[in-house]
Amino acid sequence: MKRGNIVLVQVPFVGTAGAKVRPALVVQCDRLHGMIRETIIAAITSNLSKVHLPHQLLIDLSTADGSLSGLLTDSAVRCERLHTVPQADVQRTIGHLPATLMAQIDECLRSALGIA
Repeated sequence: MKRGNIVLVQVPFVGTAGAKVRPALVVQCDRLHGMIRETIIAAITSNLSKVHLPHQLLIDLSTADGSLSGLLTDSAVRCERLHTVPQADVQRTIGHLPATLMAQIDECLRSALGIA
């Protein structure tokens, strides 16, 4: 598992018990993967209604970069929706985002976290 991978993982529900297998983007730095048993992910959704906001990034499957994602439909990475999940809950890697999109993810994370 590496930063930039898109994985299928058990994502916990917010405000209620349970979880659902969903795609998510690994945003944690690679050096932590061997040091701890958890990983930090950003949720991915097919709901594009808020993709215009600075804390979400559109993954457009019609682009070369978007086609590498392994996603089935155009989606948004929700950098405002971060989770720490056990690495054992990651079922598999389905794709990845190239450096060009990860640079944009970094900007979205800065916006979501209020980091200048």
